[in-house]
Amino acid sequence: MNEPRPSEDTRRMPVLDLGKSPDASPPLLDRGSGRFWSPRRVPAGVVALLLLAGAGVLLYDVVAVRAHRPAMQWRRALARQLAERPLDDVWVLAGAGVAAVLGLWLIVLAVTPGLRALLPMRRPHPDVRAGLRREAAALVLRDRALEVSGVREARVRMRRRRARVRALAHFRDLDEVRADLDDVLTDAVRGLGLSRPPALSVSVRRPGRKR
Repeated sequence: MNEPRPSEDTRRMPVLDLGKSPDASPPLLDRGSGRFWSPRRVPAGVVALLLLAGAGVLLYDVVAVRAHRPAMQWRRALARQLAERPLDDVWVLAGAGVAAVLGLWLIVLAVTPGLRALLPMRRPHPDVRAGLRREAAALVLRDRALEVSGVREARVRMRRRRARVRALAHFRDLDEVRADLDDVLTDAVRGLGLSRPPALSVSVRRPGRKR
């Protein structure tokens, strides 16, 4: 008895691999997302407005002088002060210090990424970047810490390089609670998928007596 031959549409249908779970998440890449850079809109906008205003006023004064009109009072006073005051004058040094501080602040803003509250995560795909807010990561660690038997209260302070966990245990031995917290929180930090997992600092104590 001849078996029916599969049709063209049947041969093209995808085959489900039963050895792999369809809900399994793709493996994360070893390369992280890298720090996210802040757009710095407010400092850039303030600097742009100040430069635009200063350039506009100076250009207007130059055009007025070219049109045989007297220069503005502020420019004549500034030119006279710069010509008469010595370099070691207090006001000259103060102005130079303020300008240097502002310039250094702008340089720091230009070369630093910012967005310290956003923790970079490992990439599930080379074209995908992901980040996790520190508040969300701290909330996850706190919820996992409260699942440990004996933990009554937990507080998590999340930083880019370290996560400090403070827990109150109202029963069980403190060393046992601390050991369980270390295991659970280590697994929780690994599950966050951060490119640079923070170091854990766990402390457990008894709640204080009520007066």
